[in-house]
Amino acid sequence: MANKRDFYEVLGVDKGASDEEVKKAYRKLARQYHPDVNKAADAEDKFKEVKEAYETLSDDQKRATYDQYGHVDPNQGFGGGGADFSGGFGDIFDMFFGGGGGRRDPNAPQRGNDLQYSMTIEFKEAVFGKETDITIPRTENCDTCHGSGAKPGTKPDTCSTCHGTGQQEVVQNTPFGRMVNRRACQTCGGKGQIIRERCTTCNGQGKVKKQRKIHVKIPAGVDDGAQLRMSGEGEGGLRGGPAGDLYIVIRVKSHEFFEREGDDIYCEIPLTFAQAALGDEIEIPTLTEKVKLKIPAGTQTGTYFRLKGKGVPRLRGIGQGDQHVKVTLVTPTKVTEEQRELLRQFAGLSGEQTHEQQKSFFDRMKKAFRGD
Repeated sequence: MANKRDFYEVLGVDKGASDEEVKKAYRKLARQYHPDVNKAADAEDKFKEVKEAYETLSDDQKRATYDQYGHVDPNQGFGGGGADFSGGFGDIFDMFFGGGGGRRDPNAPQRGNDLQYSMTIEFKEAVFGKETDITIPRTENCDTCHGSGAKPGTKPDTCSTCHGTGQQEVVQNTPFGRMVNRRACQTCGGKGQIIRERCTTCNGQGKVKKQRKIHVKIPAGVDDGAQLRMSGEGEGGLRGGPAGDLYIVIRVKSHEFFEREGDDIYCEIPLTFAQAALGDEIEIPTLTEKVKLKIPAGTQTGTYFRLKGKGVPRLRGIGQGDQHVKVTLVTPTKVTEEQRELLRQFAGLSGEQTHEQQKSFFDRMKKAFRGD
């Protein structure tokens, strides 16, 4: 953990940054380092770093925990797993200093672990949504012993050493007085139970690895880096506890023509000199169809036009974003002599100097300096 960069530093925001500022910074960096766009050797690592920072700072609970503990897992080394803080600090103080209550029953139902799955989808699939099936590996309760770990027809016995508590007390005399420390029972491994006859299917673990097919509905308007939570689709719980959740992290491929900024779509269209000067009506591709766009006479390169309601469906709202079309003037690289002559005439009528006129002016200026 020591070599991890500060998440606020990764996104380039202050510690007091708002949710919108965090989201805006993530979108900018995710687009910059996306492996489908950035081919640098370290782009994928930086993209993962940015994504991890955003996943933490965009979640109020995770952000509060990170602000208090940083990259250190407050449960590390005390039997905690994932984001399970059910033991609380009472268990930690009991472990070091003894004390009364706050101990967790090792035989109580325990929630299963959450799982994370990364799914890559096409640009338009993110815009319009998608339904698909995915297959994930996960642990589930053993169908033979129903999660007990004991051979069918038998049941686990209460540990005679810890009497089902899963803990042993060790008394030590120190210069500071008599101290009582608690540790996991060495006989039952902290489970509080002893399995005399193990289930042959799961070897007494109560769980088995399975490949599970899950139907996923991706909502229209989902963006790169978004997380979809599927309740109860994580790993199975212990002793009748509920299953964990499945979090699907969405990665969206870049598009060859469109770019996305929030709910808005951006694209760039080339114009000829004649179209920009005289005006025109051109066809513009949108996410669903081609539409007509009127180009006023005298349009300058870099001008933006807005197509209202032609953007991305709003994920948590009504309606759609807009499409913004940037026009750029394309200068021809090859012209005929007839075209050159027409351009010279146009330049003359416009009061502009042609290359030949500019050359003549500079020749006269050189002669003036030489005193010719």
